[in-house]
Amino acid sequence: MPSCDGAPLLDARGLLRSIGRFPVLHYINLTLAPGEALAVAGPNGAGKSTLLRILAGLMRPAAGDVRVLGHALAEGAPQARRAIGLLSHQSLLYDDLTLLENLAFTARLYGLPAPADAARDALAEAGLAARAHDSPRKLSRGLLQRAAIARALLHRPRVLLLDEPFTALDAASADRLRDLLRARLAEGLGLVIVTHNLAEVWDVATRVAVLVGGRWAGEEPVAGPLTAFLPRYREWTGG
Repeated sequence: MPSCDGAPLLDARGLLRSIGRFPVLHYINLTLAPGEALAVAGPNGAGKSTLLRILAGLMRPAAGDVRVLGHALAEGAPQARRAIGLLSHQSLLYDDLTLLENLAFTARLYGLPAPADAARDALAEAGLAARAHDSPRKLSRGLLQRAAIARALLHRPRVLLLDEPFTALDAASADRLRDLLRARLAEGLGLVIVTHNLAEVWDVATRVAVLVGGRWAGEEPVAGPLTAFLPRYREWTGG
């Protein structure tokens, strides 16, 4: 699914969001190219999850716009919405359906051929083939997180938005996820990862940006070890 006119995968300009008089996001700009992985860090209440919801089209900004593959997200362009995969704090899985039924339903929503096969492939990729006929309510928090990630990746999105993706994952599952993300980035995926723990994403990210009080406090390419970056992070966040 190419973008129109060679546009970036994701281009957000002048995003403003407030609660009353309190600015949650203050004129945020963000651009994402194929193969880029942007890690967004910052203290609690910085606006990270709000930013991700706006980028996903789940929340409208008071000002500014988001374009995906060159198409305005606010206009409901199907090309833009189909290109996005989202992992939020909610699993977006239905407890009354099995994992296989959940993912097959998602595949049908995205118009994928052979939705049941697509669902089985996604579950196998997540190491959940043996749990295909379990309902989400039967899963541990870690297994539920893996299922939610499988759902986000099912339709092979061009833009993947992940909010704390390593929550509740054990070491083996976290390594599996990092390997999967690297493989998708090599295929041209664009990735935004919101995290409170940069150590979890440092080996995947190509850029890091720090959000403080709804504003970008700093941004730079990922180069060198995390320990070399942490003094700047503390300076930017006042910590």
